[in-house]
Amino acid sequence: MTASMREDLLAAGLFVFDRVGFEAATVAAIRARARASNGSFFHVFGSKKELAGALFLEVLRHYHAAMLAALDPVPDAGEGIERLIRAHLDWVVTSRREARYLFEISRSEWGEDVRDAQRAQNARLAEGIERWRAPLVARGELLPMTPVMLVSQLIGPAQIFCRAFLSGRDRADPRTDADTLIACANRALRPPDRVNKQ
Repeated sequence: MTASMREDLLAAGLFVFDRVGFEAATVAAIRARARASNGSFFHVFGSKKELAGALFLEVLRHYHAAMLAALDPVPDAGEGIERLIRAHLDWVVTSRREARYLFEISRSEWGEDVRDAQRAQNARLAEGIERWRAPLVARGELLPMTPVMLVSQLIGPAQIFCRAFLSGRDRADPRTDADTLIACANRALRPPDRVNKQ
């Protein structure tokens, strides 16, 4: 009962936050969407903020799973870059409501309670990417750089397109620019002689 109610409340929270934003969302609206009583809501979550934090972690887990799946089986440098960019773009488009929540709606001031759990999830993603990246750097197939720089060059440009798509500023599917984003990431992340061999 509680696990099912938790899932229903998270789904309802995602729906309501997506429609009206965090500030305007009410526990009553979330409860109504989930068909949950007041007692049921507060049995599972202590507040709207607690639900929002739990939802953030759940959505982050889904996003990270999609990204890590792109690295299985372990690809070479060029294929890994391509798979990670396409995985990001595909997840944003096919999970638009979750992506809007993760990248547009969530706010750091109410996420403080889940900060340690967020760090742990981010560390698992970083470890997965590093398992792919480290041997390629050692073989000279990827340029040496910090993990933060790698992600900024890999996902940063795609994220600009995705934010415009998620906010409605640009209605075009960001996947249409995947080939250009992949080519740019290859030039940023790989030695020139490796890129030119393809």
